Amino acid sequence: MNGGIYRSANAAPDGEPPRREDGVTLISVDAEVSGVAVVEDQALPPEQLPAPQEQSTTAASAMMAVASFVSRIIGFVRNALIGMTLGSYIGSAFTSAQFLPGQIYELLLGGILSSVLVPLLVRRRKNDPDGGLEFTRRLLTFAVVTLGIATVLVVIAAPAITWIQASDDNTAAYRSLVTDFAFWILPIIFFTGLSAMIGAVLNTRGHFAAPTWAPILNSLVVIAACGVFIVSFGTAGRLQPEDVSGAQIAVMGGGMLLGMVAQAVGLLPALRKVGFSWKWRWNPRSLGLGEIGRLAGWMLCYVAANQVAVFVVVRILNRVAGNSASVLAFNNVFLLVTMAHGIIGVSVMTALLPKMSAAAADGRYAEVSADLSRAIRLVTVALAPISVVYGVLGAPISVMLFQGGSFGNGDALATGKVLVVAAFAVIPLSISYLCTYTFYSLQGNRTAALINLPVVAVRIAAYFVLAEVLKASLLAAGMTAANAISYAVSALISLAVLRRRIGRLNLGSVAASLIKVVIAAAIAAGLGLLVVRLLPGAGAPSGRGEAILQLLAGGAVILVAYLGAALALRVSEVSQVIGMVRRKLGR
Repeated sequence: MNGGIYRSANAAPDGEPPRREDGVTLISVDAEVSGVAVVEDQALPPEQLPAPQEQSTTAASAMMAVASFVSRIIGFVRNALIGMTLGSYIGSAFTSAQFLPGQIYELLLGGILSSVLVPLLVRRRKNDPDGGLEFTRRLLTFAVVTLGIATVLVVIAAPAITWIQASDDNTAAYRSLVTDFAFWILPIIFFTGLSAMIGAVLNTRGHFAAPTWAPILNSLVVIAACGVFIVSFGTAGRLQPEDVSGAQIAVMGGGMLLGMVAQAVGLLPALRKVGFSWKWRWNPRSLGLGEIGRLAGWMLCYVAANQVAVFVVVRILNRVAGNSASVLAFNNVFLLVTMAHGIIGVSVMTALLPKMSAAAADGRYAEVSADLSRAIRLVTVALAPISVVYGVLGAPISVMLFQGGSFGNGDALATGKVLVVAAFAVIPLSISYLCTYTFYSLQGNRTAALINLPVVAVRIAAYFVLAEVLKASLLAAGMTAANAISYAVSALISLAVLRRRIGRLNLGSVAASLIKVVIAAAIAAGLGLLVVRLLPGAGAPSGRGEAILQLLAGGAVILVAYLGAALALRVSEVSQVIGMVRRKLGR
């Protein structure tokens, strides 16, 4: 599912499970939990399971990196085609409808899945005589029923939900269009949940390939829907909401729904491959729902607060629906921000989290502190040049990725302005994420949830303040700035609490490193701006030709200048990051 605001603006920065732009939860479990061999529908006991084949860690990492990269590229193609097909105004209505299933899914299952259900599946997989087969069947049965009922109720309530999210400044035709799209898109809730549950079952059985590649099917179906729309109706750039026909709504809304259906169905063969056969087992009492509810309580509080913020920002951005930089532009930019965060921040924390968890379990808090400090330095050093690229080359990046069809040059340049502001959100987002997952290593889910409440309050307050003082054309940029402010607040509060919890955080060395990074980034930004100003288009390219030239020349100057300045300033983490990248590439 095409994502963005509902997961990115809230999930990654403040500690929900990281999610890709297609909306799929990224789940990490012990790889030692491998497949179940099934004989006559009965799983063999764990001690009788065949030994899994040895797999090169480098090869496995390379496979997932390639799949993630391909998925992101195809996801950007999909998002760009949606904008080109529908334009800014109709595209904003479509994007508003897209957020709804993601928001509701997060409330129903999203955060609870990775924080409660996946660890529970892992434990049952290890401890039950049948390898957790019957428990997993009962859990899937319960999930299918509850997700089905919830989806039906939400679809019936679609007009009320879209009314809450719409702005009073929207026309009745615009609100009606969002609702019409929502009727088609809201059933995605069921298939998103089903896909996530199947992915969790596969992950706990040591199979990561199918959940990594399946979202590509989703994007391909949506791309095909855009193609059908253009061939059948042309682009919708000049249409007003009242002009959009039922057939046009069905093609795009139905395309989104079919994309998620394809993703869920695409995972089914993998279940059989790992030896799991699903049968209907309705026995909710045996699942220990009381225990699950208690464990999930703080995560539900956490997610609910985040979703309130999402409703607020979408409602504010809907005020300027039809403006070149509104909901659609905000969403596109956020995908770029979370892409950088996912590649660097998530990778660093994924590598360090098992070590930090083990140290925390043994009470070795000095090691936890040292690992967190190291992670902050590494992430900051690695993300600084990306932030500079976004800030200096926001316009050419947006023209390159999004301009075309109904999404004209003015729309792309306006999106570029939002990306410039988003450059200041990249590093605070990842530092906040690192701190939150440090709490998880300390089993501090409650603390993370309580910290999230004032952070969300700051974010919402910033939304309202900036919405009042900024003109319409800058509203999406203002909402992005509000997110950046909230990430910084989250990081500062988290660091203060962590210092009380685990002792010194070596913040002096972190600050010294950050100062050097800021100087190197400033030098790179200055040289990058100078080069771009001397090129055709002078930072505001009229087409992809000028955009590519600015990206190649400006990007090369920024990267070389940053690396040179960082090495001259003796930023030791630069060599570590270079080594990490080389290992990621398998070299």
